[in-house]
Amino acid sequence: MHESHASLRDLYEVSCRELDTLCEIAIRQTGVFGCRMTGGGFGGCAIALVTAAAADAVAAAVHRDYLLATGIDAEMFATRAAAGARVLPT
Repeated sequence: MHESHASLRDLYEVSCRELDTLCEIAIRQTGVFGCRMTGGGFGGCAIALVTAAAADAVAAAVHRDYLLATGIDAEMFATRAAAGARVLPT
């Protein structure tokens, strides 16, 4: 995921300082497997894969460090992975 973010940032140039900062802060946290921007780029959202046990601590640390680095009060929420797209039985 981090390499994917680096590609979006460096090759496609669709990231921004705020998203890069968010991803860099997130990947330094224990329990984070990776983080990358998502959506249309040029600001917006990032997604991080985090162990369930570390989710609350990661969210608190990222929130705190991102606010200190950017002055932006980031909004975060946790969710769980679910089954992907599929045909439902009729």
